[in-house]
Amino acid sequence: MATTESTSRRGRVLVVSGPSGVGKGTLLKRLFDSAEFPLRTSVSATTRAPRVGEENGVHYWFMTREEFVARRDRGEFLESFEVYEGGALYGTLRKTVEESVRLGDWVVLEIDVKGARSVVAQIPDAVTIFIAPPSLDALRERLTARGTETREELEKRMAQASSEIAQSDFYRYRIINDDLDVAYEELVAVMREVARS
Repeated sequence: MATTESTSRRGRVLVVSGPSGVGKGTLLKRLFDSAEFPLRTSVSATTRAPRVGEENGVHYWFMTREEFVARRDRGEFLESFEVYEGGALYGTLRKTVEESVRLGDWVVLEIDVKGARSVVAQIPDAVTIFIAPPSLDALRERLTARGTETREELEKRMAQASSEIAQSDFYRYRIINDDLDVAYEELVAVMREVARS
């Protein structure tokens, strides 16, 4: 009996992490635009209010804090975090990821190291990829050139980056984004290896 493409291909969970300013978003946009792989992003849940034009279930799953906490306590999230104490909560719903994987999609989760560890604890065969800068000095130059952070915010990001890079051995694949085109080709090579596995 013939099977449809969506049921014959194997769905995967892809976890991508890296410091702020390292180029994760740019690399992933190019990967999605190439349409070579059956990629989709996961719609996150949040307790923050919708912004103008945002739709529930499209941009985020919008929840009250009480609903979010109750669902988190029931184990419905693969990972979750609070922006700052008393701030908005964000998380990845297990059900939406599992449904996409069941349909044969590769679900991309762009999350931090703590979130990655939580996902892998629940989905051991998740493919983990860390995007690293060539050096902390190079990352500092990129963030400074961006001009979007105060000095205090910059130092906070650099401390976070140092901590994340120190934990990058946790990831199956590590790509250094020194040259965007080279890093992209390495990312594509990883995806093709995943497709063969």
